[in-house]
Amino acid sequence: MTKTAFLRPRSAPAGPMESLTGLLREWLPLQRWFAGKDRPVTDLGVLSMTELLPGCLHVLVHAAHGGVPAPGGTTPAGDCYQLLLGVREHPSPRLGKALIGRVLDGRLAGLTVYDALHDPRAAQLLLERLRRPGTAGPLRFECDASQQVPAGLVPRLVTAEQSNSSLVYGDEYILKLFRRIQPGVNPDLEVPGALARQGCHRVPAPVAWLRTTHPFKATLGVLQPYLRNASDGWTLALDALASGDDFTAQAHALGRATADVHLALASAFPVGTPGENGRTAAAMTERLTAAAHAVPALQPFVPGLRAAFAALTTCDAGPPAQRIHGDLHLGQVLRAGREWFVIDFEGEPSRPLSERRSAHSPVRDIAGMLRSFDYAARQRRPWRPEWARRCREAYCAGYAARAGWDPRKKHGLLRAYETDRAVYEVLYEARHRPDWLPVPMAAIERLAVRGD
Repeated sequence: MTKTAFLRPRSAPAGPMESLTGLLREWLPLQRWFAGKDRPVTDLGVLSMTELLPGCLHVLVHAAHGGVPAPGGTTPAGDCYQLLLGVREHPSPRLGKALIGRVLDGRLAGLTVYDALHDPRAAQLLLERLRRPGTAGPLRFECDASQQVPAGLVPRLVTAEQSNSSLVYGDEYILKLFRRIQPGVNPDLEVPGALARQGCHRVPAPVAWLRTTHPFKATLGVLQPYLRNASDGWTLALDALASGDDFTAQAHALGRATADVHLALASAFPVGTPGENGRTAAAMTERLTAAAHAVPALQPFVPGLRAAFAALTTCDAGPPAQRIHGDLHLGQVLRAGREWFVIDFEGEPSRPLSERRSAHSPVRDIAGMLRSFDYAARQRRPWRPEWARRCREAYCAGYAARAGWDPRKKHGLLRAYETDRAVYEVLYEARHRPDWLPVPMAAIERLAVRGD
């Protein structure tokens, strides 16, 4: 389809986006990365549309969930999503899984729309844009001038469940495209770049990135080296469980790697303020109240969970607040050879960008990893609580050996952050993977009743 064909007036006066609205309203809630699955889409509007090449559109859409104004503005509450849409008369049969639908009216009547990230032509175009800095409407393609990305790398779309979308190029680079877009610099660009300047080898450095200036300034994607032959921590842990192997040596090394990253973060983003446990406890309690309202299964445990948060006001303040990973678990770490690497510094996508970029206790990251060991252990039947307990101990010991303080000696602090993480997991699983809900609910019962 040529550019002139795309713009050719048709019988109905509707613009391209108006023609797509009905299809996207049905398609968006079915996507793994769509955050509003539990809320109906009441309105869908285009924020930005840029034609990258004939038949390939870069689109930012706003999906509203009711008429309640967003904080500080008049826009209905909802989310902004990044889409790359292909538009063709006769798409290749290989794009079957990517199809969104056929447009029935408006300027695109008779054309088929699909998710263009599944299209090798569009994927290669993205890499070419990133190799050669420039602009396309409000889009800005930028790169590290000291890095030379070769042309012609074959793309493949990562099909694993993610809250974003990723393309691997020739097993040399990986491009993460953020799906849910918020104003500001995304930590997954900001943090790895800062750590690279600190000489921290635990985090792959950004090579190129994509951002927009309209309707607001935001990061859209980041290209980084791809660690070939690396395995993620989740896969390694499950393999160890399946074969009956011990995982404590790997967990100890992972604890040391986590401490390395925390030390580099403290140096790259100096904050050094004491932990404000009272404010933290209030925020945790507020999140618990909202989660219990959304997931009734939480309600019987609310008193015990609140007690865990209240204990923050009397326990040791712990290490100073600093920049952290924000969503650390076994799926966010890679082991290549004998080394552990930490990836995905975006933080919890459901939380505001300003919160993800602010300082927090490093105990929050530690609690996330401890919860991940429990998740892994519960994938096997019968459940092996001793395996998780040994991994947790080894991880904390490795962290203490490098950081100079032991998370196990911050019991009240660690319990509160583990509880907060488990509450987040309950809400996440209820929305996205209901079959997994028993895993965090088991931790909720333990933390609320016994406080272990």
